[in-house]
Order: sequence, then structure tokens, then C-alpha cells
Amino acid sequence: MSKDQGVDSLVASEVLNAEDERYEAQLNCDLDALEELLAKDLIYFHSSTVIDTKASFIASLESEKLVYEEMERANTKVRIFGNTGIITGRANYQVISRGARRNLDMLFHSVWVKRDGRLEFVSWQSTRVPE
Repeated sequence: MSKDQGVDSLVASEVLNAEDERYEAQLNCDLDALEELLAKDLIYFHSSTVIDTKASFIASLESEKLVYEEMERANTKVRIFGNTGIITGRANYQVISRGARRNLDMLFHSVWVKRDGRLEFVSWQSTRVPE
């Protein structure tokens, strides 16, 4: 078996499917699903410049400091580098953050790594699109 066909090799559709699962889990505040999808070493850079770890991100959802109401992405591109998939694109989120409803129009990158045969969400960074 070549390195590219190993248990930790990736294809774009796997990465997009995992991203869809994450979106669904965030929208439904499915903490069990997020516990499985998010890597223990996750770094999540919000467009507000807040930086979360896996624990702090899950805690903000559990406490409802952050509620995802709608999440859409467009113009996505997936690049694969061995066991790492990077999604870039544009996203529009409707969220409630610390009690305030916000419409976020952003550019983003989302990074997934396949470890021991399963995908883990390791990094997110988003930047608001100027009005």
C-alpha cells in the first residue's frame, strides 16, 4: 500500500463531510458530537478575535454564551496535504453571542487532520468581510 492509500490519507469529500457534521453539531448544540469531532489541541480563532480551545469552545456553547442559529458557506475550496485537509471559503453565520444577535459575513479557513484513521477538526480562523 502506498503512503497515499494509507489509513490516514484523505480525499476532499471526506473533509467536506466532516465539516458538514461539525456545522450540524454546532447548530444543534450537540456537545457529544463536537467532543468527537474537535481535536484536543483545537485552536479556534473567531472573527471577533476571541481565541478558543476545545474546552473553552464547548463551554461557550454549553453555557449558551454562543448560539449558532444559521451557518452557510460558499465558494469553498479543499486542498489536501497528506493527512491534512484545508477548506477555504466564505461563510455567513447568524449567531447570538453573549446575548447579542449578530450576522457574520466572513472569509475562513478550516483545518482537519486525519489521525489514527479518523478526522479531527484542529483549527479555524475567520475574518469579517468589510461592509
